[in-house]
Amino acid sequence: MTPPEPWAHLAFFADPWPAIRDRLEGTGFLPGPDRVFAALEALRPQDVRVVILGQDPYPTPGHANGLAFSVTPETPLPRSLRNIYAELRDDIGAAPQTGDLSPWARQGVLLLNSALSVMPGKAGVHAAWGWHHLARQAVAEAQAHGPLAFLLWGNHAQKTLAGLPTDRDLVIATAHPSPLSARRGFFGSRPFSRINAWLTAQGRAPIDWSA
Repeated sequence: MTPPEPWAHLAFFADPWPAIRDRLEGTGFLPGPDRVFAALEALRPQDVRVVILGQDPYPTPGHANGLAFSVTPETPLPRSLRNIYAELRDDIGAAPQTGDLSPWARQGVLLLNSALSVMPGKAGVHAAWGWHHLARQAVAEAQAHGPLAFLLWGNHAQKTLAGLPTDRDLVIATAHPSPLSARRGFFGSRPFSRINAWLTAQGRAPIDWSA
């Protein structure tokens, strides 16, 4: 579980990461040591254009692949991701073929969870371990390289990154796409076309959200 080199200088990796690493050793946590830093391994700070913050990995073995809201290609779509894809189709007319969001990450979408580990069947069990410091530090590091689009779904994401967006960033904050809240402002928010319009206005390439 070596920190990805482009991010290894973050203060988190001096403290509290060593203590978290020791607590994780031999526990059978998800998504496992080879995928725990997948969101940061997918892109460098200077390549981040969009931030989507989730909570923690899916607690069902074989589902999580280390990217927020994303699952392994063979996994049926979780309910929140089904709603995200429904909004995508309404917004831009297309959605990915599987629940694996790795193509988004490769285009500069930081799909980071506020906690990067979980135990099977125990959602949120590591939420108070200090992982949230990494989320804030990683986003701040990416901001140093240019304005970002923040896609903050739900109170948890909005509170975790509170105070970080600046006037030069785009912030789209709505209800979470979960079935319990999606109809309270997530559906109809058209975040994907809004982000692409913002990127295009800056002379930057849009995201292919259907990839």
